[in-house]
Amino acid sequence: MILTITIKLVRGFCAQPWQATLEIDESAKLKDLHQAIQKAVGFDDDHLYEFYIAKTGRSRERIRFDDENKGLYKVTLKSVFPLETGKKCFYLFDYGDSWIFQITPSRKKPFPPVTGIKYPRIIAESGTKPEQYPDWDDEEDE
Repeated sequence: MILTITIKLVRGFCAQPWQATLEIDESAKLKDLHQAIQKAVGFDDDHLYEFYIAKTGRSRERIRFDDENKGLYKVTLKSVFPLETGKKCFYLFDYGDSWIFQITPSRKKPFPPVTGIKYPRIIAESGTKPEQYPDWDDEEDE
């Protein structure tokens, strides 16, 4: 079954808001979602990352899925969603720059894959796409 989820940038070097709506198979692993997000934002996949479930993006109490606990390779989206009441899912990319995206499932019911459509796929995008490595020197010259 195909899930519809929203990916929203909640922390990072972006002056404008950005979000995208993605359709992805519920059997996809968190690593697959990571790759879909990387493609959506156009980042270089060159840093460590994790997913976590918490009340807020900065909560210390969290359930982590990362490389160390192998959660990225074992945990499926179907096992993550729906979330416990009051909890949210976050994707943290690059522990130095700390890009944080909130992952929210749509209220739209999962549906069977449509023949001829390749998933995951972006079906909507709004705002300004973040730039992973902005050229700070250009801004100083202005």
